[in-house]
Amino acid sequence: MFKNHPKGLLAAALSNMGERFGYYIMNAVLVLFLCSKFGLSEETSGTIYSFFYAGIYILSLVGGIIADRTQNYKGTIKKGLITMACGYILLSIPILATTANTSWLLPLTCLALFLIAFGNGLFKGNLQAIVGQMYDNFEIEAAKNGPDALKLAKSKRDSGFQIFYVFINIGGLIAPFVAPLLREWWLGANNLVYNAQLPALCHEFLNNANNMLPESLNNLNQLLAAAGGNISDLANSCQSYLQVFNEGIHYSFIASVVAMLISLVIFILCQKQFPTPAKKSKQESVSYTPEEKTAMAKEIKQRMTALFAVLGIVIFFWFSFHQNGMSLSFFARDFVDSSAVAPEIWQAINPFFVIVLTPVIMWIFSTFARKKRAISTPKKISIGMLIAGLAFLFLAIFSYIQGYPSATEFKASPIDAQLASKAHWWVLIVTYFFLTVAELFISPLGLSFVSKVAPKHLLGLCQGLWLGATAVGNLLLWIGPLMYNAWPIWKCWTVFFVVCIISMSVMFGMVKWLEKVTADK
Repeated sequence: MFKNHPKGLLAAALSNMGERFGYYIMNAVLVLFLCSKFGLSEETSGTIYSFFYAGIYILSLVGGIIADRTQNYKGTIKKGLITMACGYILLSIPILATTANTSWLLPLTCLALFLIAFGNGLFKGNLQAIVGQMYDNFEIEAAKNGPDALKLAKSKRDSGFQIFYVFINIGGLIAPFVAPLLREWWLGANNLVYNAQLPALCHEFLNNANNMLPESLNNLNQLLAAAGGNISDLANSCQSYLQVFNEGIHYSFIASVVAMLISLVIFILCQKQFPTPAKKSKQESVSYTPEEKTAMAKEIKQRMTALFAVLGIVIFFWFSFHQNGMSLSFFARDFVDSSAVAPEIWQAINPFFVIVLTPVIMWIFSTFARKKRAISTPKKISIGMLIAGLAFLFLAIFSYIQGYPSATEFKASPIDAQLASKAHWWVLIVTYFFLTVAELFISPLGLSFVSKVAPKHLLGLCQGLWLGATAVGNLLLWIGPLMYNAWPIWKCWTVFFVVCIISMSVMFGMVKWLEKVTADK
């Protein structure tokens, strides 16, 4: 797999894998954790999640600027890992949320999320910039051996970023199992049983028992009895269940701290293999004619215009795709039978498919290239938009056929009626299959595209801009739960389908121009 690739690729991929493992432990449970710990509504927890997820990518832009200006990419990356570890340490402290302490405990939780986001910003884009510089140096060395060697080296960049992306997802595949397993182990140690719907009902009873609907109160009694709680003292039983339920999740964040430290050790041991991106040439005193300066400025302007055009499109892809941690997580909890599998674990499907499908996608791309019908990077991104749309089209059709109402209406129905109409797990398998194929056409190839068009002295900044565009898409994530709770959910999925198709159409319209700018034909 690593044959004919830069020597430092494996070390960078392993370091990133450790960090992603720790991150995805938290991300798999975050929005559901905010609901279960503080009793927040889906809309409120979704808003916090949106700002956190956006902050990760906005702060990657800040991290890129810091590394570009200091030329200390490796030091910036190490500081990012340490900062993230501090955030996870705060999250791992198991304090029961009550009406008396929520006023400071929720801000403390948000502070922990900020530390994770800021540390991620220092780490993520700069490590990607280092990988991009590896391939720049790799191509420079290959050019010394002639045009054929250079052509072969250039053909390795897309596959190199795809390999790098696979290792991200190895960490992401394992991580979603950690929090649910620790939570269920801790529940079992306290003679309780996991139920995804109980935390919301417990919070509703503790905060508003007198106004609780009879149907909801009946559901609480039924589920709490099945989970091993004492229904003769509902208040204490609800409080006890919430404490044990969330303590198990807090303990899982300790694994995130360990993962950050492992990633830091790998990076420190292997840092000599990594180049320093965008290092300014000492030959800045070289004079250029006015015509040369004009041509250079025109090329930089053209490259940055192409970059911003693609960034404007991928905003809407991420708005749709990252519903996997938002509306799709709520869908897995509410509309899919989770008696055998916790809803958080379904997030492992995406990285599993990334690992399995990446060699297939790489083989398809290389086959087209061997037949001299290579698919350009901009065209691959366009196809990815179409495939993402198909995932939401499938969900919309399925939900319409099932006659699913809004989530609010569904959760208010009797437990027996909910169980009778819940979807089978294969629905999530199909959805994540399409979304993962779309991701493989867009995310790693988008990173490759940025490394191609970015001016060499702005590599870190441009990688940060890619992540910044992702941030803008993430700021819109809160719209998903809003539609999910207000409309029949097939309408919610239809909105995402339309967004993907419009994005695809605009991207296809720019393909020829983008191919010309990148000379990627």
